Amino acid sequence: MASPHPGRGPQVSSVWHQGPEAWRWLLLCPDREAPCPLSSCHSPWCPPSLSSAAGGRPCDAKDFGHGSLVCACSATYCDTLDPLVLPAPGSYVKYESSKAGKRLERSEGNFHLTLDTAQRYQKVKGFGGSITDAAAINIQSLSKGAQNHLLRSYFSEEGIEYNLVRVPMASTDFSIRLYTYADAEGDFELRHFNLTEEDTHMKIPILQAAQAVAKRPLSLYASPWTSPVWMKTNGAMTGRGTLKGSPGDKYHQAWAKYFIRFLDEYAKHNLTFWAVTAGNEPTAGEIIFYPFQCLGFSPEHQRDFIAQDLGPALANSSHRHVQLIILDDQRVMLPYWAEVVSPHSSCPGLTADFPALGTGDPFLLKNYVDSPVIVDSSKDIFYKQPMFYHLGHFSKFIPEGSQRVGLAVSKKCRRCDLEHSAFLRPDGAIVLVVSPMDVSFGISDPRVGFIEAMAPNDSIQTFLWKQPA
Repeated sequence: MASPHPGRGPQVSSVWHQGPEAWRWLLLCPDREAPCPLSSCHSPWCPPSLSSAAGGRPCDAKDFGHGSLVCACSATYCDTLDPLVLPAPGSYVKYESSKAGKRLERSEGNFHLTLDTAQRYQKVKGFGGSITDAAAINIQSLSKGAQNHLLRSYFSEEGIEYNLVRVPMASTDFSIRLYTYADAEGDFELRHFNLTEEDTHMKIPILQAAQAVAKRPLSLYASPWTSPVWMKTNGAMTGRGTLKGSPGDKYHQAWAKYFIRFLDEYAKHNLTFWAVTAGNEPTAGEIIFYPFQCLGFSPEHQRDFIAQDLGPALANSSHRHVQLIILDDQRVMLPYWAEVVSPHSSCPGLTADFPALGTGDPFLLKNYVDSPVIVDSSKDIFYKQPMFYHLGHFSKFIPEGSQRVGLAVSKKCRRCDLEHSAFLRPDGAIVLVVSPMDVSFGISDPRVGFIEAMAPNDSIQTFLWKQPA
């Protein structure tokens, strides 16, 4: 997240990471691990009294003159969504957001005919965001009430129900200083490994608060930008540099041990991880004068490091359940990178991950980008931009375990542009997300029926319906 720039209004902020990977609000009392009445909760993350009202609250729309509306949230008010209730078989529910001002607006309709999902593709892990140092700084710049609204907006059943959180291992380009957890020169045994204030006072409390408001378990995954400089060929966190030596040696073993120590330390705070990545943007460290923290790997180097060092370190630790992700955020290298790494006999089952990172945090260099949420800490307000609701069309309705399926979509206009994707949820419901361009279109589900639909320009719609038993 980013702080406001003087004279420029509120600056972009973010806590999200679009990628391969949904949640309900769960009120927990600090003295028990069970839901409890609002009146008996004394945690700073309890909702304000306003939240006890039933039903979703509308967007407090603001127009800053950039062609679309944002929704303002403060410590005392924030728009919410009703929990998802699927319609009876034979009907469907539609959610729509548009440039004109609709924000996940619900309506219902009926099928005219009858459904088949025999064509199956990959399953969805989920959707989520990244808790960088800058994101944490901006979240904590708000009052407790506004922080609670922000986290509930992202993670609760009243919000868009993110279920993935990316946790950087030490500093990133969205930090305000350069640091790692083992900066002591030549500390191969990592005796001086320590989490920093950015972890213990910022990221960890926010992750714990997010877990408290989430209905479903959060899947955390960690990603390092760079190793300590004494492990690197260039002796610097930025610029062109790789690990010293070769896979299997003391530098590579120490770097693998660094992952295990990170997981150990977070486990002490009751935070366990679904996965780690082998490194953020591995080709960035092959670029001369690269301005951000980085650690260079070729696919061959990464393959051998995983096979000889990182893989065995995970397998021989208490974190053997942790998944390993390669090629973090560099889709341009697919499928070549995965073809080099995955088939290796020592790395069975590896798969490439290709999320698109989108963050807008304050950080060392002024590489500002857009994001779903903008924070204006001077007014204790955050603004949910149109993209926040756009992402919610996926994250709220496509939970973990949903599987993409084939779906026949008929268009009345061959020249019209209609993007669509359909999913079978674990509960048996169908989700269809469409982004049309002012067209009429038909949705055919042979087991249920046929929908005649229409959507304006600059809009997105999500349809949900149950299959017959």
